[in-house]
Amino acid sequence: MKKGKVWLVGAGPSDFELLTIKGKKVIEQADIIFYDRLVSNSIINLAKDDAILIDVGKCSNNHTMPQEQINKLLLKYALEGKNIVRLKGGDPFLFGRGGEELELLAKNNIPFEIVNGITSAIAVPAYSGIPVTHRDFVSSLHIVTGHTKNNSLNIDFKSLVKLNGTIVFLMGVSSLKNICEGLLKAGMDKDMPVCILEKGTTARQRNIKGRLNTIYKQSIQEKVKTPAIIIVGKVCELSKNFEWRKNLPLSNTRVLVTRPKDINSNFCSMLRDNGAEVIDLPTIKTVPIKNIKIEEAFNNLDYNYIVFTSPKGVEYFFQNMKIYKKDVRCLFNKKIVVVGKATKKSLEEKGLFIDIMPKTYCGEELAKELLKYIKANDKILIARAKDGNKEILNILNKSNIIINDLALYETKYDKASFINFNFEYDDIVTFTSASTVTGFINATKHYNLDYSKIKAVCIGNQTEKEANKYKFKTFVSKEATLDSLLQKVIEICKKE
Repeated sequence: MKKGKVWLVGAGPSDFELLTIKGKKVIEQADIIFYDRLVSNSIINLAKDDAILIDVGKCSNNHTMPQEQINKLLLKYALEGKNIVRLKGGDPFLFGRGGEELELLAKNNIPFEIVNGITSAIAVPAYSGIPVTHRDFVSSLHIVTGHTKNNSLNIDFKSLVKLNGTIVFLMGVSSLKNICEGLLKAGMDKDMPVCILEKGTTARQRNIKGRLNTIYKQSIQEKVKTPAIIIVGKVCELSKNFEWRKNLPLSNTRVLVTRPKDINSNFCSMLRDNGAEVIDLPTIKTVPIKNIKIEEAFNNLDYNYIVFTSPKGVEYFFQNMKIYKKDVRCLFNKKIVVVGKATKKSLEEKGLFIDIMPKTYCGEELAKELLKYIKANDKILIARAKDGNKEILNILNKSNIIINDLALYETKYDKASFINFNFEYDDIVTFTSASTVTGFINATKHYNLDYSKIKAVCIGNQTEKEANKYKFKTFVSKEATLDSLLQKVIEICKKE
């Protein structure tokens, strides 16, 4: 059997957009992913649907799986011909045990690659406005682990102090008292600025600022928890002027996006551009339908109007055009009707410009608008999802017209799950359809959530109506667009 291959991938500190392009590529192609505790839910969700996900996360004195067993499993699956990603927080070669995991692979001639990640030692300070080097303050950077294999703190504090550079301690919260005492005994100024950076690059990021002789007491008062890093040096003072992230409108906000996996990237990017930490939690997916009704419709596209209610309807319509060997000439002299700007944009990308679009983006308004144009015996094709809004049909069926309500795709509930993520009631959940609400309920039914405490930002009245069934604290965007949905999220955050 052909041997598989192992990629040691650094996932960065937590922010999804700090993942490297190469890291994203290999995660999307992997058969098996071994992931650590600090890798974000959104990064793990890049995995293909049939990938096997194995939690090997570690925290202080609590290891999901011993390191030796991880090493053996990497070898086992590689010998079975699998492509494996060992996904680690930060960089795999900076206190990440990457070297240990490679030893057994190299010994058995298993091919492997290293995909470096952005280390928290540099990124987390940067997200708090701390440059780890600055010519006016320091000329060197020293990264030290506060946690060793045998739990001893074997640090040459005298040498560190003499170097007079910035010191970054990773995994050092439990050893903070000993670190401060060691630096003080080695002659460091008791007033040296120190910052503890907790949950860096996330919406829960905190910067506890102090001095060498006070920071330990502050850490107790502030109840500092891991993950956190400790920065010692004069550059900490720059934070008050350089702390850029707090100026973004959603900097302290975590938003769950429940849209289907294949269409959520645009909205996620919009949220992240405004500073939000985004959790991709796709709760639904769309799958094409194939039946004789679709074949008959595309073999005889004899309609006066073709109606599209979503970008997905456009996508599956043109997929069927290709299947049945039809091109845009078949759409000659037909009026194109749509709901919403996104649907309009999808058609324009196909080279078609719309004829009718209601000002209010809902099926009921579309039907009312269409009634202004149709004549007796006109034929209308509605290309949309199975079990779509019945209000369109209820209104149009009152007229003497022929309607083909053609279901091109159906919505199924996805295997959404919380991975390395604990829901908090400060989080905001966004819903873009009634089915995403139902999908979220299915995904969270084992977590005993009190939905009445959850802020749900919805597109449209139908979506809000579904959310109200579960007593969510609902908010509705002014328009049924992603831009309007984003503005509603920002508006809620400003008020709070």
